[in-house]
Amino acid sequence: MSAGMTRYQWLLVALLSANFGVVFFDRNAYSYLAAFIQPDLKLSNFQIGNIASAFSFSWAVAGLGIGRLVDRFGRRKLLLVVATVAFSLASVLSGFAAGFAALLGARLLMGVAEGGIMPITQTLIAAEVPHARRGLAQGITQNFGANLIANTLGPLVIVWMAISFGWRNAFFLAAVPGVAMALLIGGLVREPAAVAATVQRGGNGVGAAVADRSVLLCIAISTLLVAYLLVFFTFTPLYLIQVRGFDQRHMSWIMSSFGVASMAVAFVVPGSSDHFGRKPVIIAASLLGLALPFGLLFSSGTQLAPLVTCIAVGAALSGAFPLVMATIPSEIVGPTRTATALSLTMGVSEILGGVFAPSVAGRLADLHGLGLTLWILIGLVVAIIVLAAMLRETAPAVLARRAAGPR
Repeated sequence: MSAGMTRYQWLLVALLSANFGVVFFDRNAYSYLAAFIQPDLKLSNFQIGNIASAFSFSWAVAGLGIGRLVDRFGRRKLLLVVATVAFSLASVLSGFAAGFAALLGARLLMGVAEGGIMPITQTLIAAEVPHARRGLAQGITQNFGANLIANTLGPLVIVWMAISFGWRNAFFLAAVPGVAMALLIGGLVREPAAVAATVQRGGNGVGAAVADRSVLLCIAISTLLVAYLLVFFTFTPLYLIQVRGFDQRHMSWIMSSFGVASMAVAFVVPGSSDHFGRKPVIIAASLLGLALPFGLLFSSGTQLAPLVTCIAVGAALSGAFPLVMATIPSEIVGPTRTATALSLTMGVSEILGGVFAPSVAGRLADLHGLGLTLWILIGLVVAIIVLAAMLRETAPAVLARRAAGPR
């Protein structure tokens, strides 16, 4: 057991990481099923992108509202359990959709249910885990479960279910794990008393939460990261099938390589930032992230090894998510405004990055081909590197070494 973390803290990280993995399993199910849904419901790439955008919009609006509610009244555990059950039920509605409008409505409802889960989750982690270990804990919470359950097992399991039982039944089956996680969280997670006490005294002003320039930079970088992830997951499966000529099973294996690599990234990138600093690690991870779109664009043929390699290297970018969405904002604003800052970071990034990026990418793909979506990914990573260079350092170990001066 790592120094500075108790048995309960590790249990909390494991449970909340698994729960977020189930959340993203349900969210990403749509992307992996798009190749089945598109011909069945006769949807264009623009409509595929609009459905993804609608989900992001409702996710963002719900997250903004719930984050402020949590900071004002507490009750994190109860809200987390209710939201987990609700998004599972929304997955069932997706399976009943008979056309574009019905599927759009079902995904809007799922976004409402899922929107507050990550701000609540990372606030629980920030309340329980020591500051010096927060980068590692929040990185594992946001990345490990999501990459294991959603990005590694997700494409394999969801595509297998769609081939074996149909895409509608795949949505139905995807709802089951959420109910199980709600029961586990209800029985094993406790409400952090320290946060409940400070909420009464602290307030939750949005202006105070974004007064620091680095918080605003985190919001901007998070927006680009969300745009990157949504464009990647929405259109890369279609690119692999329609442009590169892979079948659905091979597509699922290629996509799952992103999740396999990102599981290691969940430890390496946030954990190394605790020692080397948030800023240099984000920049390094972003540079490695360029391997993914460049590799997909310039590799040739249907050999799996080159594609899997470039995707695995590019997955390093996923390690930046918890750093800019949770760790750096929580280190800046303090405990009484953590949920507000995190919901702003995640909510604004979902509205600007998640809502507009898939729709724009879908329209451009209809006009110029799916390959253009990979050039969009390259542009997003370059912008992330530029903004990350302007962040100020917040890692406690790095600040302590700077304060101590040269030896």
